[in-house]
Amino acid sequence: MTNRIPPNVSFEFFPPNSPAMEETLWNSVKRLEPLAPRFVSVTYGADGSTRSRTHNIVNRVSRETALTGAPHLTCVGATRAEIQDIAQLYWAEGVRHIVALRGDPPRGTERYEPHPGGYEFAADLVAGLREVGDFEISVAAYPEVHPEAPDSNFDLENLKRKIDAGANRAITQFFFDADQYLRFRDRCVAAGIEAPIVPGILPINKFSQMQRFASMCGASVPDWLHERFADLDEDDETRRLIAANTAIELVSKLQQEGVEDFHFYTLNRAELTYAICYALGLRPKVSAQ
Repeated sequence: MTNRIPPNVSFEFFPPNSPAMEETLWNSVKRLEPLAPRFVSVTYGADGSTRSRTHNIVNRVSRETALTGAPHLTCVGATRAEIQDIAQLYWAEGVRHIVALRGDPPRGTERYEPHPGGYEFAADLVAGLREVGDFEISVAAYPEVHPEAPDSNFDLENLKRKIDAGANRAITQFFFDADQYLRFRDRCVAAGIEAPIVPGILPINKFSQMQRFASMCGASVPDWLHERFADLDEDDETRRLIAANTAIELVSKLQQEGVEDFHFYTLNRAELTYAICYALGLRPKVSAQ
């Protein structure tokens, strides 16, 4: 067995909405902290509804851990001036990494509409953040095409606009077919995109939950994955073992193709993500506090 170089990883969390979920979040942060991720991102409500909670979590990450917090920031629900004020506050507080997104339409609306006086798209937001400070900026990418894009070429051109506006990297939506990512990476290179295209990995905690996420973001769920998880809704132990193995297979194949960076959508749970990272050769770098 050949020794592989451990991957570079980052983790995504979301603001909890109950005391029990908050405890789960911070237990997960502490469990994953020894793996020394490059950064941990914190999501942002579709209409800015979790803005203060996102801010509070990033601040607590900075205060209580050795991790680098990266808040999500979207174009939705705020003017350019308001978003720049938020970015300036983050800069003053020492935050240097932001995940810049267009954002999803608020609940109850059918389609995205730019906020009056706001940034229209993510590329505009990236350019605006560059006016505030020298942030490290991550943006989103879609190996299977954004569900609102008319075609893959339009989607790829939009990604290039975000990179050309100053983004440092793109993080993909989750996927389960390694070849989809690899073909997408090749298309990015051919389009002149030189920034890293970091694959987003979703460990499957619950299959039905994953299917809901997939339907919202346009990710396909292969037949073989349905078969692998069939009749396991009530069998937590077997489901976790298969989920870990499925993700390890995917990331191992990507490693063999030269991929060195991975972003894990943790859903605020550490067990699967920690096991997958450990199996891939990532070991704790510091003792848990």
